[in-house]
Amino acid sequence: MKVYYVYILTNPGKSVLYVGVTNNLRRRLDEHRANKGTNKSFTGRYYCHKLIYFEEFRDIRYAIDREKELKGWTRTRKEELIATMNPKWHTLNMNFYF
Repeated sequence: MKVYYVYILTNPGKSVLYVGVTNNLRRRLDEHRANKGTNKSFTGRYYCHKLIYFEEFRDIRYAIDREKELKGWTRTRKEELIATMNPKWHTLNMNFYF
């Protein structure tokens, strides 16, 4: 069964938040990391490659709806959501590398 992820990344200074959706979080994290410091993408330009929050879904439609919902939230509301899972904003990238 497929798993889809809605995730939030931040930069080293924790000043930027990025919300995304993917069916392969490990691959997507690698892509974000490879683009850091480039102008190819928002995450590259702002060095967003540190995973600080994620949710899993079994249906892509729900994942996309959730991504859109989170993108519409204020930063404060996103910070409150992150705090429910990761109050100290530890980098979670290694959870997806075996």
